[in-house]
Amino acid sequence: MSKLTKNQKLVAGKIEAGKAYTLKEAAELVKEITTTKFDASLDIDVRLGVDPRKANQMVRGVVSLPNGTGKVVRVLCLCTPDVEAAAKEAGADYVGLDEYIEKIKGGWTDVDVIITMPAIMGKIGALGRILGPRGLMPNPKSGTVTMDVAKAVREVKQGKIDFKVDKTGIVHTSLGKISFTPEQIIGNVKEFIATINKLKPAAAKGTYIKSIYLSSTMSKGIKIDPKSVDEI
Repeated sequence: MSKLTKNQKLVAGKIEAGKAYTLKEAAELVKEITTTKFDASLDIDVRLGVDPRKANQMVRGVVSLPNGTGKVVRVLCLCTPDVEAAAKEAGADYVGLDEYIEKIKGGWTDVDVIITMPAIMGKIGALGRILGPRGLMPNPKSGTVTMDVAKAVREVKQGKIDFKVDKTGIVHTSLGKISFTPEQIIGNVKEFIATINKLKPAAAKGTYIKSIYLSSTMSKGIKIDPKSVDEI
């Protein structure tokens, strides 16, 4: 086993094994135990009491984080010429249609989110092989296929993210940066958990939210008592 660094030893002593912390404690502790030189991502893992293999137990949705994600999100808007100006004004980094479809066919995927219109989906279908594996394929469920592309661009830039449960029943996503204040972390976690609760499938039996872990890019996970999320 590799030796623990000085920082890792300090950190290891701060988390009690098996203890479930309140959200407030976890929001403060995750900042204490992160020793990276860069502004690490703040991640959350929520284990749900669902069987994602069953279509009626799939949990997928979007949430607008009140304090944003802390990340620069590069947005490509594939749209008709009549709405290009509005998309640019809303903050899209790249706006156009055929030229970008050709670029993507050539392997260019240097963006984080692609937003488009229903009328254009026919043209984009052929890009599924490239965009699908990278999680970039526009989807009406996540709000990235819409008539109001300018509004969708604004929402994504302000901190709207989409998420879905993986095949093991866990929802994993990033909710901000370690430079956020504990209050900002709490605000984003509360909004995220509230959204997951609203999406509880009728077919899900037993405990719905089984566990919540908060961590940063390089840190250990901190277990959060799910009840504490509603108490703040």
